[in-house]
Parts: sequence; structure tokens; C-alpha cells
Amino acid sequence: MARGRKRKFNPDIPAHIDQDALPKGIYWLDKRWYVFEDHAEGGRRVKRTVAYASARLSDLHAIMETITTGQQRGTVRYLFDRFHESSEFKELALETQADYKRYANSLANYIRKDGTLFGNMQVDRITTPVVQRLVEVFAKGRPATRTQPALLAFPSKANHQFRYLRRTLAWGVRHGYCKHNPAQGVRQAKEAREHRMPTPEAFAKVLAFARERGARAPHTKGSCPAYIAPAMVLAFSARLRGIEVCTLTDAHRLDCGVHGQRRKGSRASITEWNEEMTDAWETLLARRSAIWGREGRNFAVPIRPEQRFLLVEQTGNPIARSSMSSAWQRFIRMAISEGAIEESERFSMHGLKHRGVTDTVGNRGDKQDAAGHKSPTTTGRYDHDLPIVKPPRKR
Repeated sequence: MARGRKRKFNPDIPAHIDQDALPKGIYWLDKRWYVFEDHAEGGRRVKRTVAYASARLSDLHAIMETITTGQQRGTVRYLFDRFHESSEFKELALETQADYKRYANSLANYIRKDGTLFGNMQVDRITTPVVQRLVEVFAKGRPATRTQPALLAFPSKANHQFRYLRRTLAWGVRHGYCKHNPAQGVRQAKEAREHRMPTPEAFAKVLAFARERGARAPHTKGSCPAYIAPAMVLAFSARLRGIEVCTLTDAHRLDCGVHGQRRKGSRASITEWNEEMTDAWETLLARRSAIWGREGRNFAVPIRPEQRFLLVEQTGNPIARSSMSSAWQRFIRMAISEGAIEESERFSMHGLKHRGVTDTVGNRGDKQDAAGHKSPTTTGRYDHDLPIVKPPRKR
């Protein structure tokens, strides 16, 4: 197919661009590069800006290849997609896979100063300073500019995305998709260590509020899910994260206590039964039996105990971590709005683990075993109790 009429020399095009090598279909006007696209509602074609004056010729070729083929080999997005198809990725937990895909979309859709997407950037052009600036922008945020939208400051999110990028680049090096890993040596953002642990008074008030509102008819004004209160008790007493409460099954109920199967490399432990834990477990069992045995519902009850989850939706299926988080946020906002606690007393579900570790009887070693931590340093972040020590001996 003929290439068409040769471009005329345009003196307004940046000097670093070889105009004879420009890809077909991209044009320059008013200090920006644009392409023509069909309007979503039909009719005449419209212009879409794809880059600005600082874009290189290689960037323009990458943009056009992405537009015409949908994907360009060697780009960040191409690397992400290949990693997501790998056996290493598929061996990860489903929650981790979902998180990684979310991080990949956030990074790939990040708009650079020249107006191009980070996902369209060639992997071999990424340097350590580029990754460091990326981490700092996501951590500190930025105001909106002519070419970039505003970003809110999320240090924790920046670190999660950075660790995903570092792992993906390392995988790419091992499998020949990139020559080096520019994320090595990059410093992570400093995160504020906000544990949001409830005071004993706030914990008692919220727990009583959850029991009272959970006893109301579901989906009525002022009600909350009936599983909130017993889930709070188990998270506090067994020192469990929210996801660890969601994944409790009949197999975790032992004669001697609750078998806490922990995440993030923490060690499993068994927490002995007490009256509150027993009541919480029985409450969740009764709720599950009522849902599974509801008239007109034909729900297949799993035979294996490790497949019978303690917390289930109204449909009978296991509660997802995201559903638990959403329900908790709605509940805690209702508790604040109705005066059960003050805004300053607000705490997170994960704060109950902090409260449980802090209230554990014994020394630091006992608290470390109760929390399942592998190092005393981690326990120190959860234990907010001030030790009582003796004064120095009299000289």
C-alpha cells in the first residue's frame, strides 16, 4: 500500500524530531501531537491529544503502534500483561492477583509530563530516578497541571505499587522481557504509623452498638449486619486481621481453641476459648445455618469442613474481604453519626488486632506468640502498652 503524500516541512515542530521519520496518522498543532478518532456517537472525526512538545520520536512511534495494534511489545503494559499470564502470577492467592491487577492499571494509566502514559513507555528506557520520582509523586500527591490531573497523597499505596513494579521487573529480567531492574535501590515512601487502635471504652461502646443494631431486622433503617459484633470479638480475642476473620472455617474450630491461620508470613497460633469467643462462634454458626436452611433455598452445603466458611453472605456464599470492609465503614460512620462514639474515637477493624495484642497478659514474648509475629520488632508496632519498670537501685 502506498504511503501517501510526503509531509511538508513544518518549522513549528520541535527541532529534536526527524520529520521524515514521523509515523503516519499523527499530527502537530498548537504545541501538541494529536490523532484523529471517530466520535463515540458517530458523525465527523475528532482530535485527541496524545503527546506534547517534550515527546521523543520513539514515543510517537510507540503511541501509534499502540493505537493501531492495541499493544506494543517492550512497553510497561506489555510486561504487566505477560507477568499476569505467567505461572508465578497464577500461583498467588486470588486476593493478591486482584491487588496486583489494580496496581498495574494505576501505574499503566499514570500520565507523564509529556502527556503520554507510563504504560506506553519502553521498559528499557526506565531508570532508577524515574521509578523514584514515580514513588514520590504517588506518595506526596501533586496538583493538577495543564497535562496532568491532580493526585492525592497515598504513601501506603505508593509503596504497594512500587513493590509490585519491582517484582514484575525482576520477573521480566529472568524471562528476557527487560535487561535490568531499575526498581532496585529505590527508596520507599515513609508511611505514617497510624494504628487507629480503639480505647477500651470506645471498643466497649462500639461492640454494644453493633450488638443492638445487628439484632434488628436486616435491611431496615438503623440496622447493621449481624456478623459485625461477633467478628469484632474474634478479631480482638484471636488477634486476627479482617481477611483472617473472613476466611475462618469449621476446620479452624478445635477443642482447645481457635486455630488462627494468618497471612503476610505470620505464624499460625491457637487461641484458647473463652466465653465471649464461644458465644461469637455460636452466633455466626446459627446465622449461617439460618441462611443455608432458609425455606425455598437450595444451597449445597460443602462436605469438607475447610470449605464451610463461618462468615457468609445472605446468598450463602463466603463473605469477601471487600464486602466486610464496606460493611465496616458503613457501620462505623453510622456509629459516629448517631453519637455512639466521637469522630476522634474512630478505629479500624485492623485496630482490634492492635487492641488484642496490647491487652494480652504477659511479657513481649507472650504477646509475640499470641500475635503470630516472627520478629519482636513487628510485635513492638502492635503492643502499645507502656511497661512498668523499677527505679535504679540506690547507690
